[in-house]
Amino acid sequence: MRSCVSCDTCDPDCPVHSEKPESRPLIFVAPRFEPGRMYGEEQLAPNEATTKCYVDAIFEAGGLPVMMNITEDEALIREYARRADGICVPGGPDVSPKLWGDDSEHPGCSSCPERDAFEMVLLRAAVEADKPLFTVCRGTQALNVALGGTLNMDVPTIPRTPGARERNHVNLMGRPSHDIIIQEGSLLQRACGGEERYSVNSAHHCCVERLGRGLVLSAHSDDGIPECIEMPGKRFVLGVQWHPEYTWYASDADFNIWKSFVDACRG
Repeated sequence: MRSCVSCDTCDPDCPVHSEKPESRPLIFVAPRFEPGRMYGEEQLAPNEATTKCYVDAIFEAGGLPVMMNITEDEALIREYARRADGICVPGGPDVSPKLWGDDSEHPGCSSCPERDAFEMVLLRAAVEADKPLFTVCRGTQALNVALGGTLNMDVPTIPRTPGARERNHVNLMGRPSHDIIIQEGSLLQRACGGEERYSVNSAHHCCVERLGRGLVLSAHSDDGIPECIEMPGKRFVLGVQWHPEYTWYASDADFNIWKSFVDACRG
């Protein structure tokens, strides 16, 4: 057999170049949404986008990220869920308390009705279809609400674990804010590489309160705030409260989560 010079000149059975690269699973990412603004006397169209570090994490973990577009058509949303190998729902503004019947005032909260409506249908469809699902921050809160749970809308008012140092859970994206304590034997523990406890960033003022149907709590912060939910019996349903899209390149545990999710999407 000829010695291999390049992929174009070697024999078809060349042991170096005959193996095809492993196909990347198709991972649909829910978009962030920015309402259209006025430009003079004209109303500009809304913008939909996704954060670069989020798609970079999926690329690096071996997936092929594709941004979805928000639609009110529930049949189209279910089609997204059917066609995806996996689904990601990122952070963003608050989930509206009205979705679980709370009409009281929550100062400092901001919501996005367009994302709320889209993600409620998407998340239920993904769970029903048993598609691998990974959610971050607001996405995790939306998952809990979509399955009948509720949220606490003001983390600083939650009583902390007795004797624990109260942590800052808001606006610390690029560096560790606090430790999380992980439930032994949980999906999270397997996904992150077997850690029992490690440091994560934090940027949220809401968190899971009453758990939605089928969900369990698998991690909490060292001062007692819920940090991760998952759904036993499904292929991969994991929701984290921190932002591993900002730390995957520096934290082995956070990158392992992305890798575990993408591996689950391979089927």
